[in-house]
Amino acid sequence: MNKITYVVLSLALLTACSGNQQQETQIIDETAAARIDSTLQSFVQTGAAAGVSALIYEDGEEVYFNAVGQADREEGVPMARNTLVQIYSMTKPITGVALMTLYEEGAFELDDPLSQYAPEFADMTVYEGMDEDGNPILAEPNREITIRDITRHTAGFANDTNAEYVGPLLAEAEPMNRENTLTEFAEKLGSLPLVFHPGDEWYYGPSVDVQAFLVERLSGQPFDEYVREHVLDPLGMDETRYFVPEGDRNRMAAVYSGAEGDSLTRIPDEQILAFNTSEWPLTPGGFGFTSTLDDYMTFAQMLVHEGELNGVRILEPETVELMATNHLSEDVTERLWLPSKGQVGFGIDFAVRLRPPQSPEENVGTVGEFFWDGAASTLFWVDPQNELTAVFFVQKFPFANQMHKDFRDAVYGAYDGKE
Repeated sequence: MNKITYVVLSLALLTACSGNQQQETQIIDETAAARIDSTLQSFVQTGAAAGVSALIYEDGEEVYFNAVGQADREEGVPMARNTLVQIYSMTKPITGVALMTLYEEGAFELDDPLSQYAPEFADMTVYEGMDEDGNPILAEPNREITIRDITRHTAGFANDTNAEYVGPLLAEAEPMNRENTLTEFAEKLGSLPLVFHPGDEWYYGPSVDVQAFLVERLSGQPFDEYVREHVLDPLGMDETRYFVPEGDRNRMAAVYSGAEGDSLTRIPDEQILAFNTSEWPLTPGGFGFTSTLDDYMTFAQMLVHEGELNGVRILEPETVELMATNHLSEDVTERLWLPSKGQVGFGIDFAVRLRPPQSPEENVGTVGEFFWDGAASTLFWVDPQNELTAVFFVQKFPFANQMHKDFRDAVYGAYDGKE
């Protein structure tokens, strides 16, 4: 064998081995795709959902798509790739990205007091219970709310109209009334006592709507215009929006409710679709967008590619890393339902996976993954280790934890006790 032949054969062998290694480490192979197909079909066959869809990219390429069942069961409209769904809290990461574009411009620091830019949140009080005479105990906060607090849900804002004392005040103030502007929302929310001292607990609520208000305040531009100009339009996310024009409403999925094992009941369109079929003064940061699988995958792909996609840079890599880093101290032990997401902390508008699952009951996922979901059971995640992004769409209340677990098990394989 001459030297040239040896080199050619060696390169061929190296290439073959490299290809085999890549195949071995690929997450979505034929087995995984079949597993996902079966899982999606089971959601519809068992009546857990009327229709579901999923889109997965790995190493920058589409590796899986399927849509099963019906977007509108009563009209016989199939779930499709271009079906429009309400993504609810999956709006939050988009808002966070918009806010962090201003961070990159030097408009604020994370530990700046919120009141420095929004005096609506100066002079806050904290409700600490009732005294023996039945009067509320309102204390001065141990410290001011910071911008970091509103990005990780540790501000202390009220979010439960059934809560003692603060609940009725929240119900009366109606900060989230869709007839409010973001400024009116902030004024009303800022007039209410906090339900704990800033930084003491993780408590889901209107923090990301405050982020939208802050974007508006810092930029001098309406939030919906700012997020369109700085995030959605540059990425070509034309289908991600609050208001769905009449010509596109035939693609909007119906929304259903039903506990596991119950028959699904359609929530009346005039009730559940109203926010997106009329234009309202309120442009919330925490919910409100509709989207398609491909639109939201574009957003996820921008994130896994460290803030840039197709030559368009939305954020710098270090900013994406900052958002995907846990900002929640282990001292914060009161975390509402966050532990149901698995071994996670919380970054800037994302849950961040810190450790592998510790039991078969926990959601599987890769350490370093960041993700969020929506009230109608939608889900997405970004897995930087495998350069994998997944978007799962369904329109089902109440929130379907089991559906998310089953979908994750289908993608990665069920928990096997190995780290």
